[in-house]
Amino acid sequence: MTDLFWPGDHLAGDLMSDEAFLAAMVAVEQAWLGCLVDAGIAPPDARAELSTSEGDAEAIARRADVDGNPVSALVAILRDRSEPATARWLHRGLTSQDVLDTAIVVCVRDVLIRVGVECAAQVRALADLAERHRGTEALARTLTQAALPSTLGAKVARWLDGVLDAAEPLAALRTSLPVQIGGAVGTLAATTELAGSVDGALALSDALADELVLAPTLPWHTTRSPITRIGDALVTCCDAWGHIAADVATGSRPELGELAEGSGGGSSTMPHKNNPVRSVLIRRAALTAGPLGATLHAASAGSVDERSDGAWHAEWATLRTLARRTVVAAAHTSELVTGLRIDESRVAANLAAADGLLSEQRAMAELTGRPPLSDYAGAADRFVEATLSRARRFLEESS
Repeated sequence: MTDLFWPGDHLAGDLMSDEAFLAAMVAVEQAWLGCLVDAGIAPPDARAELSTSEGDAEAIARRADVDGNPVSALVAILRDRSEPATARWLHRGLTSQDVLDTAIVVCVRDVLIRVGVECAAQVRALADLAERHRGTEALARTLTQAALPSTLGAKVARWLDGVLDAAEPLAALRTSLPVQIGGAVGTLAATTELAGSVDGALALSDALADELVLAPTLPWHTTRSPITRIGDALVTCCDAWGHIAADVATGSRPELGELAEGSGGGSSTMPHKNNPVRSVLIRRAALTAGPLGATLHAASAGSVDERSDGAWHAEWATLRTLARRTVVAAAHTSELVTGLRIDESRVAANLAAADGLLSEQRAMAELTGRPPLSDYAGAADRFVEATLSRARRFLEESS
């Protein structure tokens, strides 16, 4: 996919694309049909390989507004192309929400895998930078102004902590993504009728989860926390990356000159410029991720009855947009931190030029009556080591 309105969208490849979503819906229908046959509910000749053809996504999309979602149009196409026994049993016991929610979860899993890989690359790169510069004295700034002496290692460690805060929950989330099978109103009524018992219906739901490598769970229908948890995880990633990008963009200003992207971007009219394009595009994602996550929460809060009248529908494109933008920002951040250049001479010059940096230290010495310490970096190095230890554990566990 490409998107002229979102430079870099191609980096997300087919993740959460129409084609990926269509394939996931077909996979859900295929797996459910197999579960019915395996359970002895549908006859053996009902088993079949379901597939779609080129142009089906367009046709289904155009017909989706008839019923308000793409599942009905998909099922109609699959039945038209199937043998009678398959057509008779296809989709039986399911409702459109079962197929759509489960397919979205299947698509999201691929997104979380990709983001997890990028996070691991970022952790390695940032840990290396923090280690190399843990003793590099640098100026710390608060409210845009010179504040105290610190180290570059401490700054990078804060970036690393943010990435770890985002990355650590991803693996657990990826392995707990839930199947959604509830039938028309979330009670498994039709499936119970097909299976002949509640236990049989629950066994079918668990079998589908196993087939799709998802977590078995009770129907979540209008309890939308599985979706908001996904959104929150993606937003947290973008938050962490946005912090890094903002610091790099600021540090790359010519008047500071402490940081630079490995390969900046040019200008259409000013050839002297070396724009921090990766940082700009990452910040773009960070600024828009939160509102997308908020839309998912608003949809969750707007859930009503046993299937929402609009709130459910608002999730699909919102989550797709948030997911693809997160993947793009992940790739850009990996490129940024692995290629980041640090001008230690400018770092030292900016620190030396700042006035009044030890006024706080002198005030503390006066209070205690002790002579000032030779180094006023406080516990910065201890904090860097704690973050590096955390990073090492993360990389060991994720390898």
